[in-house]
Amino acid sequence: MWKFGVKTHFIAELQSLSEGERVKIAGWVYRKSELGGIVFIRLRDSTGVVQVVVKEGEASKEDVERARSAGIEASIVVEGRVKRDPRSPTGIELVASRVTVVGESPDFPIKPDSGEEFLLDNRHLHIRTTRMRNALMIRREVLRATEEWFIKNGFVRVEGPTFVGAAVEGGATLFEVPYFNRKAYLTQSSQFYLEAAIFSFENVYTIQPSFRAEKSRTRRHLTEFWHAEAEMAWADLNGMMDVVESLIRYIAEKVVERAGHILESLGRRFELPEGRFPRITYDEALEIAKRKGVLIEWGEDFGTEAERAISLEFDLPVFVTRYPKKAKAFYHKPDPERPDVVLCADLLAPEGIGEIVGGGQRIESLEELLSRINEEGLNPRDYEWYLDLRRYGSVPHSGFGLGIERTIRWITALPHIRDAIPFPRTPTRLYP
Repeated sequence: MWKFGVKTHFIAELQSLSEGERVKIAGWVYRKSELGGIVFIRLRDSTGVVQVVVKEGEASKEDVERARSAGIEASIVVEGRVKRDPRSPTGIELVASRVTVVGESPDFPIKPDSGEEFLLDNRHLHIRTTRMRNALMIRREVLRATEEWFIKNGFVRVEGPTFVGAAVEGGATLFEVPYFNRKAYLTQSSQFYLEAAIFSFENVYTIQPSFRAEKSRTRRHLTEFWHAEAEMAWADLNGMMDVVESLIRYIAEKVVERAGHILESLGRRFELPEGRFPRITYDEALEIAKRKGVLIEWGEDFGTEAERAISLEFDLPVFVTRYPKKAKAFYHKPDPERPDVVLCADLLAPEGIGEIVGGGQRIESLEELLSRINEEGLNPRDYEWYLDLRRYGSVPHSGFGLGIERTIRWITALPHIRDAIPFPRTPTRLYP
């Protein structure tokens, strides 16, 4: 790790040092106590926590007083010697010879009994807490593994624009924004732009924010979320599902391998069972939901309650395929053997989490795509460039989008999706 001149070591590096070695570390006061005139500080930095012992004889009276007056989350620099002590929580401590308070913190507002709304209002401070930090470290590993899988498998990263001129998903979930003298929207998905890129690179992906103006207040919805999306030339529906399954298994494997101890600190023992992810049809999933008391009719998209009921039937993530045409966006290819359903698949995570991936085979025919656009009452002129992709060298292709925060919530068993992102945006949350 890169170090700057204020410190000689990160806290995690102290374990490898010899008894008595002199160091200079910097961080924030995590916990503090005093016994017999000796000040004990649990100091944290980005790599861990160490106990700092500040006592007269080793340090001056002024240093002891500075340590005594430092508040929780005050930033300090400590110089001292390494001491091994089995009574210390980490088996090692730092005996301070000098303490410098860099940034005061007279009354840190985040307390053990702070309410949920208070913590959300103070998210800029709440992310310093151990639980939030651990959740965000899992987020880091999920994003890292996602990027790794795509690179290892020959996908090329392509970023789409945030401002778009027409809907991708359609419906009432668009954020409209003024764009000089025109109307624009925040993107719901980079899918169309990735579809354009397959004609150069064949297999492409992106990881970037998407926006949905859904007024849902469930534990799995955000208005701004991070989206890992991919499009593959020549791939059919089954090929797309094979890619998704491989990606999800890789993410799960790497998160456990690299951050299993962090998951355990969150109270989670995560293990993805062996075996192929089940693949069932919408009709089969509908029967499961109905059997469990969900009131839903054929043709309706599955909501939170239905997805929860279906996912609880399986120990593994389950693909639900071939939804009714009227429940999905216009670009999904109708099943040639049954035109009232489309060649799509949602991946529902187990334990009641529900959808974490949505995807399918795209319409490659210009005539068929135009027909679906008109059928949905959309204006073909808004999609002229997208239609061009079918005019010039069109090929069968498929793609998907993976919700990063939903995947994190599943792996960590966090109670709410808001804790899977540093600064959540919901219909009622635009601060901080």
